[in-house]
Amino acid sequence: MNNPDFIVIEGPIGVGKTTLAKKLADSFGSETLLEGADENPFMTKFYENPKAVALSAQLFFLLQRAKQMQDLRQGDMFNPVRIADFLMEKDRLFAELTLDDDELKLYEQVYAQLTIDVPEPDLVIYLQAPVEVLLQRIENRGLHSERLIEAAYLQRLSDSYVDFFHHYSDAPLLIVNAAEIDFAHNENDYQQLLERLKSVRSGRHYYNPSPVLL
Repeated sequence: MNNPDFIVIEGPIGVGKTTLAKKLADSFGSETLLEGADENPFMTKFYENPKAVALSAQLFFLLQRAKQMQDLRQGDMFNPVRIADFLMEKDRLFAELTLDDDELKLYEQVYAQLTIDVPEPDLVIYLQAPVEVLLQRIENRGLHSERLIEAAYLQRLSDSYVDFFHHYSDAPLLIVNAAEIDFAHNENDYQQLLERLKSVRSGRHYYNPSPVLL
């Protein structure tokens, strides 16, 4: 069975998208396309005062992601698999949460121009976890720019993801309960998830694993 050529991992802040993307890249010997939130110069200011720099932060991410998608289209077509820790369409979730009406209208105009012919993934993996788990993982990784993230913001973001993927049908989708598994440090957890995602070829699927103790 052939592996999917373009895999996207999605989910709210702290759920483990980048960690899983890097592990899958190691397994498949593939390239990664990573969000690079630490490269966004507006993020610390955003968490301190969201309204002041929301549009700047959002446009930075949009331009960054659009450039990565352009590079993907123009890249080496013989590379067997590409792994991304973002779905282009999710950019709008953050915009709708953080921008006022006039800013959102401007953002939508830029978005429409930059997302023409964006490649569709062959598989989307949507990681879910409760807000209290996300907050703990955010605290554990200790990024300076994330120290002021509030539970209420994370809850709104998580709810937006739930609604978005409830209606999503553009690619095969694997919805993973990531609350009780540790694919970052538990190799058994990771291998079970890897085998599960390899079996997804169409439609919507759910993976609700029990943690495997070493």
